[in-house]
Amino acid sequence: MPEGHTLYALARDLHAAFAGTAPLVTSPQGRFTDGAALVSGRRLLGVTSRGKHLFLEFEGDTWVHVHLGLIGTFTVDHGGWTAEAPVVGQVRMRLATDQHVADLRGPTVCAVVTAEEVAAVLARLGPDPLRADSDPDVAWRRITRSNRSIAELLMDQSVLAGVGNVYRCEVLFRHRLSPATEGRRVRPTSWGLVWDDLVRLLPLGVATGRIVTVEEQVLEVEAALGRGEVPRLEERTSAVYKRDGQPCPRCGARIRTRLVAGRNLFWCGGCQRRR
Repeated sequence: MPEGHTLYALARDLHAAFAGTAPLVTSPQGRFTDGAALVSGRRLLGVTSRGKHLFLEFEGDTWVHVHLGLIGTFTVDHGGWTAEAPVVGQVRMRLATDQHVADLRGPTVCAVVTAEEVAAVLARLGPDPLRADSDPDVAWRRITRSNRSIAELLMDQSVLAGVGNVYRCEVLFRHRLSPATEGRRVRPTSWGLVWDDLVRLLPLGVATGRIVTVEEQVLEVEAALGRGEVPRLEERTSAVYKRDGQPCPRCGARIRTRLVAGRNLFWCGGCQRRR
């Protein structure tokens, strides 16, 4: 499933391409025909994201809510619209102007909603580390009231919006935290380190299109961005994710895996003992 940095970058690209225009909205697949007719030709005011949710605001207090789910994609092309049939897959929703075309495929959610319904979705979500107006104390209060493990809580979008399995595995490893630690036993300083690290790492994902968590590469990316360059990453950019059975790059102990909150968690059995 795409993590929050992917949706944030997608919202940025869609906003740049379509904000201020009145795109033709269609459903080549046919499953969003009625919804497309409601917004087609209306001026698109803006596109925003919160966690893994995407919101397209049209004039007339009308929104399109999108959640990509596990297999959804939303591509933004720059060749201008043609009346040709989609080349790849079935397109649920197509936005088109003379300058741009965007195709949504395979989403879990694609629905026309009101501002009140958007507010209800946002109210269910925890703070998003990519948003400057997010309050980490909201997540902290939910964590301290829970007996669930921190590994489960980091994947709960009502606790923290936008963090998925890769960031979960990697940020716990970076701070040597045992994934089995109950939320109510997590120390405030530990939570502060995790939050600050997510605030640091997710924008790098937006800038590069990849999840970068190995510290040497993090520093390289930050330096390149500081020079106004777009860094190229060819090597693996994770320390423990999908490295089951391999030696830990920090202590040499075996990396382990277990199903937690529906996804395979990866952690070091040696240096991630701190609770």
